[in-house]
Amino acid sequence: MTENTSTQALIEKTVFPILFALSFSHLLNDTIQSLIPAIYPIIKTSYHLTFSQIGLITLTFQMAASLLQPFVGLYTDKKPQPYSLAIGMGFTLTGLITLSQSQNFYTILMSVALIGIGSSVFHPEASRMAHAASGGKRGLAQSVFQLGGNAGSSLGPLLAAWIIVPYGQFSVVWFSFIALLAIVILTFVGNWYKDFILARAKKVKVQTVVNQFSRSKVIFSVGILLLLIFSKYFYMASLTSYFTFYLINKFHVSVQTSQVYLFVFLFSVAAGTLLGGPIGDKIGRKYVIWASILGTAPFALLLPHASLFWIGVLIVPIGMILASAFSAILVYAQELIPGKVGLVAGLFFGFAFGMGGIGSALLGKLADAKGINYVFSICAFLPLIGLLTGFLPNIETKKK
Repeated sequence: MTENTSTQALIEKTVFPILFALSFSHLLNDTIQSLIPAIYPIIKTSYHLTFSQIGLITLTFQMAASLLQPFVGLYTDKKPQPYSLAIGMGFTLTGLITLSQSQNFYTILMSVALIGIGSSVFHPEASRMAHAASGGKRGLAQSVFQLGGNAGSSLGPLLAAWIIVPYGQFSVVWFSFIALLAIVILTFVGNWYKDFILARAKKVKVQTVVNQFSRSKVIFSVGILLLLIFSKYFYMASLTSYFTFYLINKFHVSVQTSQVYLFVFLFSVAAGTLLGGPIGDKIGRKYVIWASILGTAPFALLLPHASLFWIGVLIVPIGMILASAFSAILVYAQELIPGKVGLVAGLFFGFAFGMGGIGSALLGKLADAKGINYVFSICAFLPLIGLLTGFLPNIETKKK
């Protein structure tokens, strides 16, 4: 095999070992992240926190995890950083250790901010590496990558129920071994990406995706996509941050039981993640976005009026249908703005995290004022924003 042929193969082949390594690292990263809302019932009791303070913890984490992401993506579009993922995970490791030692509300805020900074580095650059390893199957690559993150998010509540609830806040430090494992894996991925960058630099003609839309049409479409992200992540915030409190308040279940229900929802999210990307590769992203946001609405509207048994049933289709949205939205946006993979990933991951944090803070205020049941009744209408998908253009891409 000639040097040119091997270079071509490195760039155009779908590199599944790297995709799986990124997905597993995403699982580890988001398992750590999901410990934060999973321990809310514990720290609320231990430190006598209000729902508003719980919301502020989520806001601090999500804002730290979101504000830096577009800037990280913009910078790495110009100057890729193969080992930035391992460095970012170092911030997460530090945050875990300080969280296990926190003695008051303010040190908890500092700890979750460090974990958030780690995530702000991880998501845009890991998404870029998944794009690089896709071999043109961008929807599939993003779905595999997202699968790891959603699986990790589902594990947090279960691990909290098994470990943190019986052993207390200090047991959070045990999860630092997960961060150390992630650092090792991400160093390996960084080595591959360094070789990919060198190979791409040698390739004279690089395939790019183009579209025929005007600047104003692109801006309008991105605005619609961000509104859909708002809908998805405000609704997700109501479930990830307050679902356990809703179950405890309305049905008087134990903390452990509420964590199991949260796990069922988050596992359903993980199970549905693989649907959006590959289907979007075949039939178009717009149709997947339409089905994934608006399709959640009937089940979401029923949820506040359901019995405990039917809640356990309804959260499965809600999680699975809603999960397919993000991969499709992200790849749609990357095709809408070709050549800006890192910037788009940073913008959309950052906006998603930001909306989750703002949503959690506002919903916490609303829960203090009106009650947790009222919050779930109002949030049930958020998926109806999916109707805006009808304004998105159909993207037909071609290679040149």
